[in-house]
Amino acid sequence: MRLSRSLAPVTVALALVLCLPYDAVPYARVDNGKPHAPSLFGASCRTTVRGSHAVAFCHNPYVDIDRVRLHIECARWWDIDTDSAPVDIGPAMTVRLTGRCWKEVRSVWISHQNEH
Repeated sequence: MRLSRSLAPVTVALALVLCLPYDAVPYARVDNGKPHAPSLFGASCRTTVRGSHAVAFCHNPYVDIDRVRLHIECARWWDIDTDSAPVDIGPAMTVRLTGRCWKEVRSVWISHQNEH
């Protein structure tokens, strides 16, 4: 049996859509009406700078392990910026990270890495 010219492109398009993986088809997932919960991750950290010293306290309230590092940028051009060693924070743990410059501290921040 021969397909008509108007039915052939529709058949080819349908065959291509059926060959796509499940995730690639738009709106293929069934929504049960419940909002998708975001994955909860990341320790909450509090930093303090006093003169040339920086201190951070990080608490992980979640189940996943969070690997944190303290980064310090020094104010003087000749002063070496520092990064602390990575520290794994397990569930319900609190850690203290410290670092310093020779003179003033310009900025301090914490980086997070998910350790699955």
